[in-house]
Amino acid sequence: MREIRSAAMVVNAKSRKGQKLFQTACAAMKGLPYEVDARAVEDPDDLEDAVRDVLSAKPDLLILGGGDGTISGLVDLMVGTDTVLGVLPLGTANSFARTLGIPLDVPGAIEVIRTGRPRRIDLGMIDDDYYANCAAMGISPKIAETVPHGLKKMLGRVGYLGWAAWQFAKFKPFTLIVGEGDDAVRLKVVEVRISNGPYHGGTELVESAQVDSGEIVVQAVRGHVKRRLIHNWASSWFKLPSRHEKVREFRGRSIRIDTVPRLPISIDGEVLAKTPVTAKVAAGVIEVMAPVQS
Repeated sequence: MREIRSAAMVVNAKSRKGQKLFQTACAAMKGLPYEVDARAVEDPDDLEDAVRDVLSAKPDLLILGGGDGTISGLVDLMVGTDTVLGVLPLGTANSFARTLGIPLDVPGAIEVIRTGRPRRIDLGMIDDDYYANCAAMGISPKIAETVPHGLKKMLGRVGYLGWAAWQFAKFKPFTLIVGEGDDAVRLKVVEVRISNGPYHGGTELVESAQVDSGEIVVQAVRGHVKRRLIHNWASSWFKLPSRHEKVREFRGRSIRIDTVPRLPISIDGEVLAKTPVTAKVAAGVIEVMAPVQS
């Protein structure tokens, strides 16, 4: 097993829990057998420069603290390096941490850093942009575009769900086009998830997606009325057999996707693209510190 001898940590101190828990994380890491260059970044615009700076020292491990959007926005910088990713989940949904089985509390996540093993995993891609967990079309980008940051910070998941309900009232189903030419498949849908892992919004929605499968999964929730989406989310939350109804999945290494009308795409909670796009998988492109698998 690869030995970790040097490490750095960059925390998004503007994430919902970042400022409060940075010191907690530093204290929890005191027992590690190596020093950690720990940095709290209060301006999200400075995160990329901070990560580039610590990566220039070629640490064996880089711990990223923040939500799914923070990790997805910075993971591009780790592709092509020998640095192992460590995850400190400080966001609202923490879907990537859930996918990897990493505890959502700081002591538990640091214990994975201490006792875990590097695991080679895939990243998803929307065109040339890497991401960690899940991209989506439908209500998710609408929420991500409009949710007030203060609401999310103060009320967390409860506030986020409340805002989602408000935006849902203005949402309309749309047409998904998978593939090109005569072989293209057209579906009327209420949501599309482009998944590298099973979790989206903190809920296990795409069970067939695995972070080391070498394939990307496009899951479409079919329907002409938006109550179909409510049914899918609720049945998935309670793990009812009906969660598989009106769902169609496409999987592969590269899948062309378009919509009518053209729609924005949220990538791990941040709106960063617009249809049409090519969804791809970058198989085994990074290593992440994960719990030891039984």
